[in-house]
Amino acid sequence: MENKAHALAAGIFVVVATALLILLAAWLTRDTGQRDVYEISTRETITGLQSQAAVRYRGVDVGKVADIGFDSKAQGNVLIRLEVDREAPVTQDTFATLGFQGVTGLAFVQLDDTGKSAPRLAPENGHPPRIPLQPGLLQKLTVKGEAILDQVEQATAKVNELLGDANQRRFSTTLDSLGQAATDASRLAQRMNNTVEQRLDPALAEAAQTLRSVRGTSDEFARTARRLNATDGPIDRLAEGSQALSHAADSFNAATLPRLNRVTEDASRAARQLGRTVTTIGDNPQSLIYGTGAISPGPGEPGFTPPGGRQ
Repeated sequence: MENKAHALAAGIFVVVATALLILLAAWLTRDTGQRDVYEISTRETITGLQSQAAVRYRGVDVGKVADIGFDSKAQGNVLIRLEVDREAPVTQDTFATLGFQGVTGLAFVQLDDTGKSAPRLAPENGHPPRIPLQPGLLQKLTVKGEAILDQVEQATAKVNELLGDANQRRFSTTLDSLGQAATDASRLAQRMNNTVEQRLDPALAEAAQTLRSVRGTSDEFARTARRLNATDGPIDRLAEGSQALSHAADSFNAATLPRLNRVTEDASRAARQLGRTVTTIGDNPQSLIYGTGAISPGPGEPGFTPPGGRQ
């Protein structure tokens, strides 16, 4: 009997302790604030989102996912019901995206807005207001990944077409042509080198000989110039002769030339006088006999008076 009483007491204690723990957990997890209900209707895939998942507004916990089902008003849409704290600034500009927690793959609802001023989102006629769901990072990566895969597939097809058998034969033919062209170019360069060596070297030798001759001629010119410029040389003598000639010209201009000018003037005056005399004789030849006085009129001239007669 005594063992049965101990066992019954232990059982009652365990039941009471369990009930107290359940009550404590319910008290600790109770919701103390008021929450509003919102809905999200979407055709996007919501893999990883479960009931009781967190709802966050810019990273701050503001509620939870109350239920997930199908939208009876839009066939094929998923309906997500949210419970959000009334203090959360949910407006008509608010939108939702799906976020993922680390590597676990569990999703949560992320609320955000564009930052514009908008009125608060309130229920209409008792129906929960709906928040639009925009594609999240994973959906965007999925879409972009599909586009990238299509581009990679197109690029792969073009590369395969470029590396086909026909193009490979063309490449091989082109490489052979390039090799032949390189060989021909090498031969042409060798021929040009030989031609240059055969024709240019004699020309260079002749040019060098001409240059040496020009240099010898230059040396002769230099020696001649030194001789001409030497003291008491031809240039000095020519300079002395030029100075003597200059002195003679100065003396001629100072003494002889004025005398010549006077003689020339006297001769000019004598020539003018002689000219006047010749003119006078030509006009009156009788002046050589009768002199230069007035001439008496002759017979038949006005004022003629016969000898011994009267007027």
